Amino acid sequence: MSSLPRGLTVRRDAGIYGFERALRRHGVGLVAGVDEAGRGACAGPLVAGAAILPAGKAGIVPGLADSKLLTAAARERCYAQIVRRALAWAVVVIEPGECDRLGMHVANVEALRRAVALLDVRPDYVLSDGFPVDGLGVPGLAVWKGDKVAACVAAASVLAKVTRDRIMVDLHHEYPAYDFATHKGYITEDHSAALREHGPSEVHRMRFVNVRRAAGIEPPDVGGTTSEALESEA
Repeated sequence: MSSLPRGLTVRRDAGIYGFERALRRHGVGLVAGVDEAGRGACAGPLVAGAAILPAGKAGIVPGLADSKLLTAAARERCYAQIVRRALAWAVVVIEPGECDRLGMHVANVEALRRAVALLDVRPDYVLSDGFPVDGLGVPGLAVWKGDKVAACVAAASVLAKVTRDRIMVDLHHEYPAYDFATHKGYITEDHSAALREHGPSEVHRMRFVNVRRAAGIEPPDVGGTTSEALESEA
C-alpha cells in the first residue's frame, strides 16, 4: 500500500467525506473503500464490502457512520442509500470452513481483495480500515479508524455488516439453539453456554479456542479465561 499522493493532507475537521474530496482535488477520481465484518466472531462467515461513492451531493449518504455506531434500523437505511447511490459496490462472503483453512488474518485480507476485484468500476485508489491490503492492483492507504473518518470505508462497513447480520439471522433459523440472531456469532455468556451444552455447529470456526474446547479438542479452561481470550485464534 502506498501513502497519500505527494502534497496531499486531510484536515482533522474535514468530516467523513474529507478523504475523498482531498484525493479528488489531487486528480484521483474514483476512490473505493473496503472493510469487513465478523472477523472476531467464532461462528458464521466473514463478510467484506467495497464501495465507490460518487462526488458531490449524489455521494452524500444521510446518516452514514461507522456501522458499529449505528442502530440496526439506521444501518438498513444507510445500506439502501449506499446501494442506490454508489457508482459501484460489492460484497464477498468467506464461509467458516475457508476461514479455518486460511486463518482469520489471511481470510480477512483475501476477502478485502476479492471485494475490490468484484467492483464493476475499477477504482483509482483504495482506502482500507486499519491495516494495509496488498495485491489490489491500484495504490491505496490504510486509514486508522477508517470506518469512522472516510465515507467510502464507512459505506463498505455498512454493506458488510448488514449482509452478515442478515446471514446470521438466517442461520438462527437453521441452528436455533445458539441464538445467532441476537449475538451474530460473537462471544456472549449465552453463546458460550450454548456451546458448552450443544457443542459446535457446522458454522462455528474451529480455529477459535472456545470452539475447540466445546468440541473436546482442547482441554477445558479451569482458570476462568475471559471472553476476550476465548475469541483469539489458535
